[in-house]
Amino acid sequence: MGIAANVSRVVASGVLGAVLAAAPAAAQQSLRMATSWPGGPHMEDFAKRFAANAELLTAGAVKIQVFPAGTIGSPLKVTETIQKKVAPVGHSWSGYDWGIDKVGVLFGGYVGSLPIEGHLHWIYDGGGMQLWREWRMEKFGVVALPCGAHSDEIHMHSRKPVRTLEDLKGLKLRTTGAWAEIASTLGASTVILAGGEVYPALERGVVDAIEWATPGINYPLGFHKIAKYIIMPGVHQPAATLECVFDKDTWAKLDDRAKMMLETAARKTTLESWMKLNADDVGALATLKSEGAEFVNVDQSYIDGVRKASREWEDKYAKSEGGWFAKVLEHQRAFAQRWAFSTQYRSELKQ
Repeated sequence: MGIAANVSRVVASGVLGAVLAAAPAAAQQSLRMATSWPGGPHMEDFAKRFAANAELLTAGAVKIQVFPAGTIGSPLKVTETIQKKVAPVGHSWSGYDWGIDKVGVLFGGYVGSLPIEGHLHWIYDGGGMQLWREWRMEKFGVVALPCGAHSDEIHMHSRKPVRTLEDLKGLKLRTTGAWAEIASTLGASTVILAGGEVYPALERGVVDAIEWATPGINYPLGFHKIAKYIIMPGVHQPAATLECVFDKDTWAKLDDRAKMMLETAARKTTLESWMKLNADDVGALATLKSEGAEFVNVDQSYIDGVRKASREWEDKYAKSEGGWFAKVLEHQRAFAQRWAFSTQYRSELKQ
């Protein structure tokens, strides 16, 4: 197995080298990238990883300089920054455009999403990516590429245990996207904050609990040091897919090969980030436990209540907004029904 893997690696390297060597010389593009991320794994494993992959696969024809959140435009309005041509490229989560168009959460991942494996299959092989790009171009006039992914998030870092829906009532919770609205219907008091504001808000007691990302992403940020209860599972976000957005005029100026290589770089980034963060998450959970974090699993009644509220939320907006929301939701649900058959032949490792 090890020999085969090494051979595959050598062959792949040789093929890539041959492709790059055969690539025709192209005018170099130096592009600034606005992001939603102040630093940490979101910056390193998503945005900067894409920039490195883009430079590699275009043989240096496209170089992207990545800027932290707030350096170029608002961290929660990266799409707007690209639309206004303040920067030609951005990296963010489509759900941050929630206030403009709720369709973003259907692509970026939300309470009702399939777990990440199924979600990624829908995007890449089930027609989701084509819908994503058509929606972005029609509604925002930007070119979108799925560009990074991770699995279930920690549901909450909380100052108090949360096990039931009754415990959620009155809880001051930092969140965003669909969960901000759905959690409100379940009694939580939700607050939307950009990444750089999350830790200070929790530290100062502005909020009782926060959700941010996965164990591996959250651990170095130190949330557990001021909120020892880690609430699981991540029912509010069973999947998350990030995106790169390009100014349409910048994209149009690229030749076909450069576009293809950037699309490949985005797909490569999605696979690599997903694999790395999965591995990081396992180690982070063990470390969190060793440092005194207390894990709390919500009751099944809590999970059932969230699922019911999520479906009601989906149906509400499919009816009131129609258009892209109804179209994407119907497409996603149809794929989820097909994907459900996978449980009939797959085994699950249990310790």
